[in-house]
Amino acid sequence: MTKENLALEIVERLKTEYPEAGCTLDYDDAWKLLVSVRLAAQCTDARVNVVVEDLYAKYPDVDALAAAEPEDIERIVKPCGLGKSKARDISACMKILKNEYGGKVPRDFDSLLKLPGVGRKSANLIMGDVFGEPAIVTDTHCIRLVNRMGLVDGIKDPKKVEMALWKLIPPKEGSDFCHRLVYHGRDVCTARTKPRCERCCLADICEKNGVEKP
Repeated sequence: MTKENLALEIVERLKTEYPEAGCTLDYDDAWKLLVSVRLAAQCTDARVNVVVEDLYAKYPDVDALAAAEPEDIERIVKPCGLGKSKARDISACMKILKNEYGGKVPRDFDSLLKLPGVGRKSANLIMGDVFGEPAIVTDTHCIRLVNRMGLVDGIKDPKKVEMALWKLIPPKEGSDFCHRLVYHGRDVCTARTKPRCERCCLADICEKNGVEKP
């Protein structure tokens, strides 16, 4: 089985296994997803979802958050870790949205990358989830699983993994595929415990199980 065929088979099996998989960060506006994905660095999505409730109760829109002092933001987001740098980035990002984009999140990948605290992973998440554009989100689950499955060979750099997956995953499937990898990585192909290969819908085609590529 070629990598291209393997990728298509994995996409279809994960689609069957996790038909409703979506973003695990709670948001009802694009700017809130920007905030949450910054807070999610080295923090669980579950904790972020709790912390932002207090943040949005005090600062309910872009203008309010842009006007907030970074120190005040930090006091609220501190439970997510790296509070000072995250608060600084969120403050600067909201100011740019207010002053340059009329409080809206830009629908352009390169413009997103210029926002403080926004890297390729975050920009892809926004493009895919908010705007419905093709996206590949190379978070830790994605990088770990596609290496185990044999879609990439020992590549750990997020951008290199992203570029490799663009060649294998149909563009319309990329965003949902990456969300499904998160679910699969948490439930079955875990990092901290032994992978539950006996429960895995990919066991017979996974390189981890000794399935060789041509």
